Amino acid sequence: MTGRGTSKPDHSCLLRRPTRFFAPRFSTQTSKKTAPEEFMRNRNLAGPFSWKSFAAFIVTGAGLYFYFNYEKQKLIEKRKKEAASKSIGKPQVGGPFELINQDGRMVTDKDFLGRFLLVYFGFTHCPDICPEELDKMSKVTENINADSKFGNLITPIFISCDPHRDTHEVVREYLKDFHKDMVGLTGTYEQVAKVAKAYRVYFSRPPEVKPGDEYLVDHSIFFYLMDPNGEFIDCYGKNTTAEEVTESVRKYIKEFLSKRDKIEILKN
Repeated sequence: MTGRGTSKPDHSCLLRRPTRFFAPRFSTQTSKKTAPEEFMRNRNLAGPFSWKSFAAFIVTGAGLYFYFNYEKQKLIEKRKKEAASKSIGKPQVGGPFELINQDGRMVTDKDFLGRFLLVYFGFTHCPDICPEELDKMSKVTENINADSKFGNLITPIFISCDPHRDTHEVVREYLKDFHKDMVGLTGTYEQVAKVAKAYRVYFSRPPEVKPGDEYLVDHSIFFYLMDPNGEFIDCYGKNTTAEEVTESVRKYIKEFLSKRDKIEILKN
């Protein structure tokens, strides 16, 4: 506590200018020399990418996609054609043979050249399947040979796969119930086995069969269509109707005759 005679306090310190602290100034303007440097630095970081390169990338990618897709489709079509050619390709069926006809005369495959053939392997003691298939062959033969567009072109052939019982006399009597033009063939076991192998026909009789015993012969159940050159065309199973076979045979005959006529025209 001061008395009246005491001097006034010194407030000069309050009048002094406070010390100022200044932050360093930085220029917000970029010099002309640093702009290219910034551009190159950004370009190096991001890579040489632009709208032009992007467009080129898209065009190249699309081109590669369509190219490889095109090549893939070509490969698929090639494989389809190869598969088709394999399925259309004719198997090796048929070949030369020597057998005895129902009149007891030796005949060969050459005796039937120039004719379409329907060939069936069976046996005369067959209870049901063989007669059904021979009836079918007879109907097809009648349908085709009665067609004025073709005339008499087909010969139906029955080959016995039971030569031990089916002599030519037995075969002749058996065929009286079928088409009048049907040819019956038989022979020795070796002869029949050879032609059956050529036609890829399976047949088998029970072992240890004694003379006079009744038995059935297990065999393939279908018949073949052969062309006038002795070449295989098609085969037909048990479930195929006479009408279906007729239409199929008629189609093959038309194709064969058309091809033959074209060859004749080219020769002339």
